Amino acid sequence: MSPRPSFEPFRLAADDDEDEAVAVQPLFRRYESQGVARQISFYLSGEIGAPIQYTDLLYTLRTARETDLILLHLNTPGGNFDTGLQIINNIGASEAHVITALEARAYSMGAMLFLAGDELIVHDTCQLMFHNYSSALIGKGNEQQAQVQAMSKWFEKVMRQVCRPFLSDAEVERILHGEDIWMDSDDIRRRLAHLQKGEPSVKQRKPRAAPDKTPPLAG
Repeated sequence: MSPRPSFEPFRLAADDDEDEAVAVQPLFRRYESQGVARQISFYLSGEIGAPIQYTDLLYTLRTARETDLILLHLNTPGGNFDTGLQIINNIGASEAHVITALEARAYSMGAMLFLAGDELIVHDTCQLMFHNYSSALIGKGNEQQAQVQAMSKWFEKVMRQVCRPFLSDAEVERILHGEDIWMDSDDIRRRLAHLQKGEPSVKQRKPRAAPDKTPPLAG
């Protein structure tokens, strides 16, 4: 019986190995990371009440992460100054991206809340209104005078910090002297567009030239 032929294992040449290694390389690589992102909405509808009624909102702002999105939907005539200021301060301290959406009206403290957002959304046919604060005083005359001075100074500081540059310095002064400033959605969007371009929110009008009162020369 003739011996069986022996077979060597099939092996690729060195060049074949390189070609095969190149062939199995992917054309792209995919990497994935997962995170938990939350979107939370609060509706401030109606008058702004006492601070104790907003602890859920305040706690959410304080504990939110930078991946969270918090929306404040506004339709309010304003209300408690202390509450509004606490909400504004917590918006500033929050790691979340806070969007304030004007959905009907925001007057007084409601207008300040609208301006405090990281991103502002304006729906059609809405209104903002800014005015000076109102309060009731109790106590002796000297105590009331001291309270008025302290409150006026506090309110002015908040107005300048929160409302500028959306409001001009001249407009803030007019409000502090008792004037109400109203604006609709078109006015609001126009101001925001100017600010996005790095321009003043309100373009100052050039003063009119005084009429020339020089008498004409005699002929």
